[in-house]
Amino acid sequence: MARTPRTTTRRTFLVRSSSAAAALALGATSMPAQATPESLAAAIKDVVGGASLRTGKVTLDLPPLAENGNTVPMTVTVDSPMTEVDHVKAIHVFNEKNPQPYVMTATLSPRNGRAQVAVRIKLNDSQKIIAIAETNTGEFWTASADVIVTLAACLEDPT
Repeated sequence: MARTPRTTTRRTFLVRSSSAAAALALGATSMPAQATPESLAAAIKDVVGGASLRTGKVTLDLPPLAENGNTVPMTVTVDSPMTEVDHVKAIHVFNEKNPQPYVMTATLSPRNGRAQVAVRIKLNDSQKIIAIAETNTGEFWTASADVIVTLAACLEDPT
């Protein structure tokens, strides 16, 4: 008897892929992964390449003590005229101990009017946050801030 080939329906695919994802999640270790100093340095190098980081021009505003790591307010401001010939092209944010060292990149142009980004981020633990401003002339300016987190993000017990 000849066997007919089985076709996978969309429903079957979704059920199987969901089951596989759940199995991977349940099989994960109990300790969450953390970025290492090496992965942080590599992530920063991916952005700046061989250029040097200069301090100044960047202000990183974070609370020194965050009660809940699930929503930590952060504002990055860069001193720039934001003109066509002199403006901030991007603001990059990195962290020291979250599972991934890269937090975000905001792309800017002179039409933004000012180089400022305000967001809320998740923090896995007390750590250092690093902001890097990239200018249209290829310069990189940086600032960092330490944040103490009393209740880490992604680690709460739902019961």
